[in-house]
Amino acid sequence: MHPMLNIAVKAARRAGSIINRAALEGGLEVRAKNRNDFVTQVDKAAEQAIIDIIRRAYPEHSFLAEESGASAGARPEFQWVIDPLDGTTNYIHGFPQYCVSIALEHKGVLTQAVVYDPAKNELFTASRGRGAFLDDRRMRVTKCAQLADALVGTGFPFKEFSRIDMYLRQLRTLMGTAAGVRRAGAAALDLAYVAAGRLDAFWEMGLSRWDMAAGALLIQEAGGLVSDLDGAAEFLDRGEIAAGTPKVLPQLLASLR
Repeated sequence: MHPMLNIAVKAARRAGSIINRAALEGGLEVRAKNRNDFVTQVDKAAEQAIIDIIRRAYPEHSFLAEESGASAGARPEFQWVIDPLDGTTNYIHGFPQYCVSIALEHKGVLTQAVVYDPAKNELFTASRGRGAFLDDRRMRVTKCAQLADALVGTGFPFKEFSRIDMYLRQLRTLMGTAAGVRRAGAAALDLAYVAAGRLDAFWEMGLSRWDMAAGALLIQEAGGLVSDLDGAAEFLDRGEIAAGTPKVLPQLLASLR
């Protein structure tokens, strides 16, 4: 395992232990950041644990984290992109579909990725050029070749609704063309499921960089494709993503248009 990936795994597991312990103890303090967008003391504690572990190993690196924002280091070409608890609403309600997401960008290129599901104790990892793994097993996207046979994941817009009509048209189209559509509520974990072959494709709009970064590299290293909704590579900057097997993604993009 790459040394930087090893540190990310250590940080993700530490965050997962904080998340699991709080789930057992109960008494969550919940605050609304925006409409339908919540944060708990667990999000903040998990994020700080991740940053502390990475910073001890790489004190000059920069960070972009959901709760604390951006912090520049002496070597800004290395940036860790962190979502300490993707799926907070699920977590608050005891719905076991949430995860820790950590990615490393070097000069704007995704190089390391960890998505950790503390509820199921599943660890998804990838290093650029070294493949993607679920625990110790190599991951590959499915061989699905037709959108009509595909199980497609998505995420409903929940913070801003300016494109809700377009999304509903997309959803209506996909419900009629794909084998099935699923919405579980944690984009990073959904993307990991594409890499693991549990979903054949995924799309969502209105995301942040930390929702997509780790999952995107997992899919690429598992043999899948990732783009924005126009088929370009600007998904991290545009806050929208489409992903899938090499043959299904072009069909998905055509349907979404």
